[in-house]
Amino acid sequence: MSADESPSQPLPVAHAIEKQDKSPARRERVVALDPRTVFVGGAVAAIGVAVFALFLWMVPNAAARELQAACRGLHVEGELYPVLCPGGTSCSAPVPAPDFTAEDMTGKQVKLSDFRGKVVLLNFWASWCGVCKTEKPALNAMAKEMADKDDFVVLALASDHNWPEALGAVLDTLAPGALPEGQANKDQVAAAYRKALPHGTPFKLLLDPPPGDENIGKITASWGIKAVPESALIDRQGNIRAYFVNKRDWQSPVAETCLRSVIDAR
Repeated sequence: MSADESPSQPLPVAHAIEKQDKSPARRERVVALDPRTVFVGGAVAAIGVAVFALFLWMVPNAAARELQAACRGLHVEGELYPVLCPGGTSCSAPVPAPDFTAEDMTGKQVKLSDFRGKVVLLNFWASWCGVCKTEKPALNAMAKEMADKDDFVVLALASDHNWPEALGAVLDTLAPGALPEGQANKDQVAAAYRKALPHGTPFKLLLDPPPGDENIGKITASWGIKAVPESALIDRQGNIRAYFVNKRDWQSPVAETCLRSVIDAR
């Protein structure tokens, strides 16, 4: 055969073969598959499954890279505390956020998991922490600006022994001069708080009393935290997506970009 001639052998196909029964009134049709056809079809199917699996693997990794890029300006921590990681070893986000129960200003016991379905910025702070106080005005302004979003909430977990300490610190930062002079009792602090902040704060205050003479609350310590402020950005499924050590300017454009990258993710 010359180079210009096309091969005359047909491609592998499935052939229908008639099988004659001894009875003239009945004939059966039997389909015989060419083994090469079966092999090629199986290979194509295997490749399709592999491509689909690769797609499923790439989607969450791409989302994680997008979040890292959006939050890069806020200097996200690369590694989380081992106590937050499966198996107690070093890991990076995302990982499930440990659930906890803390008291709010009304005395109600609130769980972190109560906010499942919302994006949560969990801020660990304390009244004795000067850096925490300097962070509060920006945190308050950001929470106020984002208050129209039903799927976002800011939780401020205070490592304080009682509510007067926590509320007094909030007044110091958001309503300077509102606290009565001298050592104010619980009722005086509560009255000053209601007068200065009649609508409360756009973030939700929670109390995390430290044991004995310690200064870090039990919940805060259970997250591996030894100093405040620190913050965790948690998605709707309850996973920590980004973690921040020390204060941040939560009213900055980079902070808004970071927060919205998680809020807008579905």
